[in-house]
Amino acid sequence: MSDLLVRPEVFRNKIENFDYEYLSFETRKLAPGKKYNAETADTELAIVMLGGVCSVKSSRGEWESIGGRATVFDGLPYTLYLPVHTTFTITAVSDCDLALCYSRAEEEHPAYLVTPDQVAIEIRGGGNATRQINGMIPPSFPAHRLIVVEVYTPAGNWSSFPPHKHDVHNPPEEVDLEEIYYYRIERPEGFAVQKVYNADRSIDETLTVRNGELVLVPEGYHPVVAAHGYNVYYLNALAGSARSLAASDDPDYAWVRETWNEKDPRVPLVKR
Repeated sequence: MSDLLVRPEVFRNKIENFDYEYLSFETRKLAPGKKYNAETADTELAIVMLGGVCSVKSSRGEWESIGGRATVFDGLPYTLYLPVHTTFTITAVSDCDLALCYSRAEEEHPAYLVTPDQVAIEIRGGGNATRQINGMIPPSFPAHRLIVVEVYTPAGNWSSFPPHKHDVHNPPEEVDLEEIYYYRIERPEGFAVQKVYNADRSIDETLTVRNGELVLVPEGYHPVVAAHGYNVYYLNALAGSARSLAASDDPDYAWVRETWNEKDPRVPLVKR
């Protein structure tokens, strides 16, 4: 198995940094009434409600009964941002499905709950490269390094296309970002395919990704395609040299942008 494809048991109930400089990640499922206690230490944290309802008490504030969608395919997310040096307790109100996205940080920003009505929905691409991007912790959000979005790719469509990269600090054209792709497939037997490659092919991986798995993108181009019949979700966490999503296309494929005359009518897959 490629070192870039990570099975869920690696980051389930355990923070894993994947040898990254900035990013780390974990997932947790909590039954009603169960608690999770932790401290952000020298990281900032985005708690993404993949499903269910929970309450959070922290040294920066309290939030009751946040969440609501049953799964990532049933609505827009609640996302709680917590800064460095914050203690917190998550208590499940219902069965909870959580993703915790961390980035090393030195700046301190206010804790903040991003509610579904505040999530920016963007329809990107065209034709069978149309996809939906939900911005929860975008570059404009007051944080130090962390950026968090979720992406919905309709069955059979391409995503992160044309292939792009963000591994060189050359603003405003491109910035150097670590990235993770955490996947959910609407029907769990389905799959997506992701390539990760760079220009000299020192990295050149083609990965079959299944429900609950994660792909690391330390550098290079990284397009995705959803298998026919299977809508695909992935959660992106990014951090690096600047809070920007500036990227550069693979010049071999940039021309396809000029062919996009219409959007896929299935998008948005998840509405407000």
